[in-house]
Amino acid sequence: MRRFIWILVLVIGTAALGLAQYRGRSRSNPLAGRPPEWQNDRRFQKDVFTFVRIQYQSGDGYEDRRSQRWATDFPDSDLNFSFRLQQMTSLKVNPEPKVLALTDPELYDYPWIYIVEPGGLLFSEQEVTILRAYLLNGGFLMVDDFWGEREWENFHQQIRRVFPDREIVDLPLDHPVFHCVFEIKEKPQIPNIDLGIASQYNGGITWERSDAREAHIRGISDDQGRLMVIACHNTDLGDGWEREGVSAYYFHEFSEKKAYPLGINIVFYAMTH
Repeated sequence: MRRFIWILVLVIGTAALGLAQYRGRSRSNPLAGRPPEWQNDRRFQKDVFTFVRIQYQSGDGYEDRRSQRWATDFPDSDLNFSFRLQQMTSLKVNPEPKVLALTDPELYDYPWIYIVEPGGLLFSEQEVTILRAYLLNGGFLMVDDFWGEREWENFHQQIRRVFPDREIVDLPLDHPVFHCVFEIKEKPQIPNIDLGIASQYNGGITWERSDAREAHIRGISDDQGRLMVIACHNTDLGDGWEREGVSAYYFHEFSEKKAYPLGINIVFYAMTH
């Protein structure tokens, strides 16, 4: 696997994001307002950050066409998050996110990958081998949007196949991932858009299930202490990115304060370690 060499400097003008709400850059919503397009220097097109979503498969090697869980919030969350990285930081970002299978040879060209809704995930043996090699050689996996104990147990079982000798642990709030750009003082629970809007009136309930009341940010590190996997359980950063333009309340309470700061911190950590 080629070595990932990145020089990354994020320029944040204030302690808050200071984002302006917009209706989002969306292929699926033709009525959505579109933020400015951007182009990167052609000489450095391979040196930009690309949001890579993993299209995971079932154990028999076929897509889970019944649920398409891998495509939750797609493409809007990927597009909006890429735009915000370009807007809020000096990181050069690819305006066109990618979707790859773990078995795609291009995987090794990208140091950061994203899996959503792993509550029904089932890796093939080939995927287990590839993912282990990818992560040990410098890659980083972010997992997001799964709720409750049943979905946690499924993901835990699958990631243990990748790293049977490494436990996934709750990250303490003094871990650098919570402080490398934004000072994050709690593990944020970001609900889906409907729950987020309803939380104004239901006493602040933001969990999707009764056994998912507490958000967990867990991780797996390599022998040098570098975080290789971060799992955002009982929280949904992807909806915070995708739905930022639907509701002013949801935007200011969940997208601006929680989903984007943690997402930016995760990318910054991954690209500088």
